[in-house]
Amino acid sequence: SQKSARIYRAEQLKNLEIKNPERHADRLMNAMQKELHLDRQPRHIECFDNSNLQGSHPVASCVVFRNGKPSRKEYRHFNVKTVEGADDYASMREVVFRRYSRLVAEGAELPDLIIADGGKGQMTVIHEVLEYLQLDIPIAGLAKDSRHRTAELYCGYPPLLVGLRPTSPVFHLLSHIQEEVHRFAVSFHRQKRSKAFIHSELEQIPGVGEKTVRLLLQHFRTVAKVKAANFGELAALVGDAKARKIQEFFHPAD
Repeated sequence: SQKSARIYRAEQLKNLEIKNPERHADRLMNAMQKELHLDRQPRHIECFDNSNLQGSHPVASCVVFRNGKPSRKEYRHFNVKTVEGADDYASMREVVFRRYSRLVAEGAELPDLIIADGGKGQMTVIHEVLEYLQLDIPIAGLAKDSRHRTAELYCGYPPLLVGLRPTSPVFHLLSHIQEEVHRFAVSFHRQKRSKAFIHSELEQIPGVGEKTVRLLLQHFRTVAKVKAANFGELAALVGDAKARKIQEFFHPAD
């Protein structure tokens, strides 16, 4: 009977979301304000996540949710510029400072809530940046369990653990935000790694520099097409000497 009641309740909420999205968003924002002890409804939420591979190509991403829905046109990627190695706290500090110092300088709208894809440490770093910028924006942190699923929610400063039922609409929204920022960060990081690998493979060719690599990729688009190009095609683009070196590198037996 309890399971039937939960299913019935979920169907009610789903029907409300479809038939009256504004009312559904208002109920969800009210619930979130209450659960997180906020001064106002978190209509505008921004969430940050870092991504790196053993310290290489560190990047970060910011996703924006408005009224409980992703606003993908406002998503932002960041290349981490000042951090060497895998230092998530330093990366978060740089990215959050760049994001909100720019919004302040432009006079743009600031979020009602900032979420870190991480626990207390990430929240502390964000708090330090906001304090430096003299901004008063609530902060929350989402920690994952060993299966990489949303497990704990912290809110405020000092961070306090907030108990949420895994079946609650607020928990589902927070899980969605965490999954979305992670997906966005990882997809950008994969692009960076792929691009770096392509460049590094072509740059291994003796006598071929960065300028030539850029020219080859602009024309042929992929390394596979560079490998498949005949001598005449390569020579017309980079000259006889470099064309010969490229063919010798990829086809030494010939």
